[in-house]
Amino acid sequence: MTLNPSTEPQQEESLGALVAAASDQISTLVRAEIELAKTELRFDAKRVGVAAGLFGAAAFIAHLCLILASFAIAYGLVALGLSTWLAFTIVTVFYLIVAGLLVFFATRRLKGLTGMKRTLRSLKTLKSGEGESGVAVSPAPPTAGQVGSHRAPVSPGR
Repeated sequence: MTLNPSTEPQQEESLGALVAAASDQISTLVRAEIELAKTELRFDAKRVGVAAGLFGAAAFIAHLCLILASFAIAYGLVALGLSTWLAFTIVTVFYLIVAGLLVFFATRRLKGLTGMKRTLRSLKTLKSGEGESGVAVSPAPPTAGQVGSHRAPVSPGR
């Protein structure tokens, strides 16, 4: 039994044509996904912008309330018998102490920052292709996921 050429498929596509079609479809899909991401990002950016504006307005109103509370505390001290200048000085010194403590804690938190020393060193090594000693580097420095991988897991019974 012979197959009639008219009943056979016209012509099978070559592998190259299939790869080209798949590449074109993947490219179209990637472009569509990028457009979707841009649209979603624009929508989210608008929402974040409005929320930031609302937070800013709330912070401004809270600041005004802090000022009014400061006056209330100072005049409360005046009502207790302190002179006006002393009451306002006490409130001012209290806020200066709070601000100083905040600066102290903030600077302590910043001292722990190392910057990106390892990343910069790694990028310089990759750029030059050599280590600091001038010899070509064969092993790469450990990545963040590899640091600490030498430690043994903790068992619950020990």
